[in-house]
Amino acid sequence: MANSSVSILRFIILALALVFGTAGASAQMGLTTLSDSSEGEETTTVEMPENLTPETVRELVSRLSDQQVRELLLQRLDAVANQSSVPQESEGRAALDFLGESFVLVGLLLADIVMDLPRVFTGMHQAVGSFAEPRGLNGVLTMFAMMAVAIAVGLVVEIIVTRLATKWRRQIEEAKAPEGLKETLEVLGKRLILELVGLFAFFIVTRIMIELLVPAEDRQLVPVLMVNLVVVPRLFAAISRFLLAPSRPEFRLVQTDDWTARFLFRNQLYIVVLAGVSIVTFKFQMMHGVSLDDATVSFWLEVAIFVWIAYVLYRARHGLTSMLIGAEENEVTPTEKIVAQAYPWFAVVLVLLTWVLVQMIIAQGRFDLLSDAQHYTTLGLLLAIPVLDTLVRGLVRHLVPPMRGQGIVAEAAYQSTKRSYVRIGRAVVIVATIVVLADIWQIDFTDLAHANLGARIAANFVEILFILACGYLIWELVSLWLNRKLADEQTAAGIDLEAEEPGGGEGGGVGGSRLSTVLPLIKVASQVAIITLTVLIVLGNLGVDITPLLAGAGIIGLAIGFGAQTLVRDIVSGLFFLFDDAFRVGEYLEIDGTVGTVERISIRSLQLRHHQGPVHTIPYGEIPKVTNNSRDWVIVKLKFTVPFDTDVNKVKKLFKQIGKDIMEAPYAEDIIQTFKSQGVYDVNDVGIIVRGKFMAKPGKQWMIRKDVYARVQKIFAENGIEFARREVRVKMPDAEEGQDSTGTTGAAAAAQAAIQEQVEQEMEASTGKPG
Repeated sequence: MANSSVSILRFIILALALVFGTAGASAQMGLTTLSDSSEGEETTTVEMPENLTPETVRELVSRLSDQQVRELLLQRLDAVANQSSVPQESEGRAALDFLGESFVLVGLLLADIVMDLPRVFTGMHQAVGSFAEPRGLNGVLTMFAMMAVAIAVGLVVEIIVTRLATKWRRQIEEAKAPEGLKETLEVLGKRLILELVGLFAFFIVTRIMIELLVPAEDRQLVPVLMVNLVVVPRLFAAISRFLLAPSRPEFRLVQTDDWTARFLFRNQLYIVVLAGVSIVTFKFQMMHGVSLDDATVSFWLEVAIFVWIAYVLYRARHGLTSMLIGAEENEVTPTEKIVAQAYPWFAVVLVLLTWVLVQMIIAQGRFDLLSDAQHYTTLGLLLAIPVLDTLVRGLVRHLVPPMRGQGIVAEAAYQSTKRSYVRIGRAVVIVATIVVLADIWQIDFTDLAHANLGARIAANFVEILFILACGYLIWELVSLWLNRKLADEQTAAGIDLEAEEPGGGEGGGVGGSRLSTVLPLIKVASQVAIITLTVLIVLGNLGVDITPLLAGAGIIGLAIGFGAQTLVRDIVSGLFFLFDDAFRVGEYLEIDGTVGTVERISIRSLQLRHHQGPVHTIPYGEIPKVTNNSRDWVIVKLKFTVPFDTDVNKVKKLFKQIGKDIMEAPYAEDIIQTFKSQGVYDVNDVGIIVRGKFMAKPGKQWMIRKDVYARVQKIFAENGIEFARREVRVKMPDAEEGQDSTGTTGAAAAAQAAIQEQVEQEMEASTGKPG
């Protein structure tokens, strides 16, 4: 029992030592020398295992005495203290030193390779000799013969498998130009599935044949040859044929010309084959004992690959630009066009930087990072950006809901919806790309904290990215929903911003719904709230105490409330106006003598657009009374003056006929109550005033009124009814009453004076100024 307690104590002490050591200088403690305090006892050397597990710790504790455990703990604590006392290099300085060292090593590596250029095939010759010597010529020929047999059998099985799908092959060969994405994907998908199933059958059969025919010592090399020189190129060819459709342009998924599609397809296949040759060459040399210094032929093959990729990108730059722009060029923003035009050059620079990065990795001796061709996978993934972006835009174009309503408002909402979907898709692709690249390069974000690259940020890097991604997605989804809802409300209300003069040029256009008025304010408030909450959550995740920030925001808000009472009054008054539903966007208002259509509503003021063009901005706090001329319906009353001898009942019948006629006009749906007579309205010194009226939807009355005027004039003319005119009648006295000195009788002069006075009065009434 005592021995068990001692063992447990040793284990606890050593575990604490290991924890402290891991936090400090555990990497520096490879071997630890422990000596017993008892005299005459030999000094023992304990080797610290590199990968500590509970089993290895228990085994180590069982071999140590209590004194040794104490000394081990003291040494670990001293190492931690010494490590913490050493001043840490700044992150920027460490990064600069790393880059400088890497570039120096790359330069030395390139110098050595260039100096060894005359011996470029030395390593390959050595590997071939090491491979052929134990086998002899017959053995080598036998291996290649067996590999050829395996390939032949695999091809036969592949043909048999593909022949079983005769119906699919016939549909693919006889397929005509598709009508949409569904038909295109159906044909291309069937062809891709046939190719992949056949390739899978080929791969399985060839592996089985290799295991049966190829000697045991060659079973490691032959699969490498088969996979890199046969299977992988065919796989890439199938995928490229699916995307580019070089021989069937009508089924092409990406937007590019025939020359670019064929050029990219051919050269992609050549580059994949060359990359396979490079990988096979390198692995073949490593299998047969060739040192890295002598494996220079792989270096030059890799140089050729990167140069070829850069050449292909340069030659196909116009096609790549059109691929990024897509078929709907009118929907591409100016920024997207600039990015599309710059992408080919960016890709060329990316290829060169990738090559430099690979050389830096080789110079640092991290060959494990290139063992599975990670650099080729990374480069291929980054160069597939046009295809991925085309995929996102294609899916959005076919998956986004159809446009609701008609007009410029509905069109703008539809385009905004599509852009939101595209941005969400691009964000998902970017996040997925980062995750894949991190997995390819075996990047552990938690290790960044131990590398002194911003411990707090690095330790929470993934969580911060997740928070930002969630905030962005919430932003897009909220904006998407609000934009669609706003478009629905505006189009349902019949708002059409394409109209040259809303309200028929007279004002009084129809307004939107109450929700369409409030939604823009809700959108701004929600976006501000999303940004604020996301920033606060990120700061809290970084360890920043956000309580003082919240308290400071409250104090600032209180100060603004006291110092900007006018602003507060405007905001509060606006809230009450919105609660009372006093006005909406698009309605025609009269506010303290100012008239116009509500064009924009903010949290502080509204803007009225007069039908002649001027815009009036009115703070809510300065609005004493609002007269809304566009709510629900309007009544228009028309007055006509006819002579005294006109038959009023006949006029009433004519008005009734006009009311029936306009109900068959194109604007009949805008009439709530048709035109009808209201009888005699007044009698003056000119004639009889008769009146008619109709009720219509707000903003539609002006067009109806013009047509009613025209119909009244036409039907009066057809029925011999004239409009009364103002006349001046002069009664001439007898001629014998005499004449004035000019020969004009006194009655005639009086008549002229009366006429002149009447004309002056009419002019004064029309101009509003005294004659």
